[in-house]
Amino acid sequence: DGGTRTASITGAYVALHDAVSGLLQQGLIKENPIKDSVAAISVGIYQGTPVLDLDYPEDSDCDTDMNVVMLGSGHFVEVQGTAEGHPFSREEMDTLLELAKLGIGQLGEMQRTALAQ
Repeated sequence: DGGTRTASITGAYVALHDAVSGLLQQGLIKENPIKDSVAAISVGIYQGTPVLDLDYPEDSDCDTDMNVVMLGSGHFVEVQGTAEGHPFSREEMDTLLELAKLGIGQLGEMQRTALAQ
């Protein structure tokens, strides 16, 4: 479920890739300006449990909420986290970042599948 920000980032990459491919095919640009793919996902701690892709009820009642944006290369573009219920530890943050990395990997696969069609 995620959220509008993470969904828009992930979907915008697919739309941009399609647009650039069209420009390349038409000869309107000579080289692909896109250097890497990008995707975003939410993670959080809900009722003491790390959760990937928070839905609205989880997001509304979570202890920690984080949005993570990463490149296909695995580099971070943005990490935005907030302790909404109680402060989180470095260990919890690392767990959430690893969970986000897994989820973004899955989103990258979905992006590649969509672009292959």
